Amino acid sequence: MEIYYGGTVITMEEECDREEKTEAVCVKDGRIVYVGTEEQAKARYPHAELHNLRGGVLMPAFIDAHSHLSQAASELLQIPLENVHNMQELRSAILDYLDKNHIQPGAWIRAKGFDHNQMEEREFPTRKLLDGLLPDNPCVIQHKSGHMGVLNSMALKVVGITAQTEAPKGGLIGKKDGELTGYLEENAFIDCQKKIGSPDMGQFLGAVEEAQDIYASYGIATVQEGMMAAQMIPMYKYMMEHNYLKLDVVGYADVNSADEFRQAFAESIGKYHEHFKLGGYKIFLDGSPQGRTAWMLEPYEGEEEYRGYGTLSNDKVYEAVKKAVDTEMQLLAHCNGDAAAAQYLDMVLKAKTEGMDVAAIRPVMIHAQLLRRDQMGKLKASGMIPSFFVAHVYHWGETHRKNFGEKRASAISPAGTALKNGILFTFHQDNPVIQPDMLETVWCAVNRVTRDGRVLGEEERIPVYEALKAVTINAAYQYFEEKEKGSIREGKLADFVVLDKNPLETPETEIKNIRVMATYRRGKLIYRR
Repeated sequence: MEIYYGGTVITMEEECDREEKTEAVCVKDGRIVYVGTEEQAKARYPHAELHNLRGGVLMPAFIDAHSHLSQAASELLQIPLENVHNMQELRSAILDYLDKNHIQPGAWIRAKGFDHNQMEEREFPTRKLLDGLLPDNPCVIQHKSGHMGVLNSMALKVVGITAQTEAPKGGLIGKKDGELTGYLEENAFIDCQKKIGSPDMGQFLGAVEEAQDIYASYGIATVQEGMMAAQMIPMYKYMMEHNYLKLDVVGYADVNSADEFRQAFAESIGKYHEHFKLGGYKIFLDGSPQGRTAWMLEPYEGEEEYRGYGTLSNDKVYEAVKKAVDTEMQLLAHCNGDAAAAQYLDMVLKAKTEGMDVAAIRPVMIHAQLLRRDQMGKLKASGMIPSFFVAHVYHWGETHRKNFGEKRASAISPAGTALKNGILFTFHQDNPVIQPDMLETVWCAVNRVTRDGRVLGEEERIPVYEALKAVTINAAYQYFEEKEKGSIREGKLADFVVLDKNPLETPETEIKNIRVMATYRRGKLIYRR
């Protein structure tokens, strides 16, 4: 038995937080058994182990509504390019990595975090530039969005791409004057990633442990594996059997491999087994707004026709919806542009008019960046949950202004409109696109300020409490776990985060500076600052 006391408790149970002051929480065998006064807690359980919060703030642990655990782990083993701002710095980063790591000829070189939007040249490196740096090693540089990248000549040969190769539907293979540039985007890049050699298993498993520690350091106890290809089945089976998973992991299978996953993880369908739950299926309907591949109803700013593009036909999207309903599994769809959002909404509503209980599977629209305000009616009618990547406002808000103009950019991640329409929503960071910093995300949703310090979409700001709900109780609902997680209530799991300041009392502009002091899963400490 443990008692947590000596600080502030935010239960995320609205009536309780509004009408009562909670002073202590009691935990037995990983579950909450009492929420109330410190005096009553100590009287009921006089022999309990005491956890003095020392003035800190206890909340339900944050819940990651969308990210990619294994990709976050893999990127810990790659060359970091987040702080590269020109081609010379890129060259130096790669050469420095080669010098320090004694890379053998033929070994894959991977780099991550590259963003052309922050480059002085405003462009991607070329195949020829990479050939000059890495003549004896296949190399892939992945864009920060995860939707595009550049390969050198050796890597293109390994994955089987030549100047005669046709790009798959919903993808692009860069060519200039009949020669490959090395640039690939969307389905062309996704296909090539499946053919790239895997990192050393021992190194990778160590990176998985490190990645989970990083999530825990941000107060997160439940994470997502947001797109699982069939090749990941044996890796996850191994990690489960050998106790490499210490957070709760919810996995979403590529819908094309749905049957394989249901067979391989029969014990994990809809419930945790060895810390893993098969939550449902995932589809991609478009690309990246900052990469100008999001599928739009109207042209990009400065373009006469170009609207980005979709990746699946209506029939394929409908088949995925039907598959999810028929097997009683949740469906997540990546939709950044308003055209992609329209396609997903139309196919879900079509299934509903044909008698399918789509709302029962709680379909999720991942990112919903450019979901239009006039699409909210369809969204509500469909029973769909939008999971907003609201931190885009800060990280790429100025890029969105350039790509979409002020009016459309101001309406990205329209959480304020969703709130006014009574639509439940969640927030995420799409780690490893950005770090899973929930408090930065809350700050973004409340303030909507870009890197340049300009407000973007003031009317879409939301109150702090509503932003906290999006990363706690609402996220639990998204996972069908609202009876187990997301708030501090008797009978629920004892997943907690301890903060150094109260986000409800901290000045709104300072919320991102609040620090996570500790994270608990089932009442057991998994992180301490």
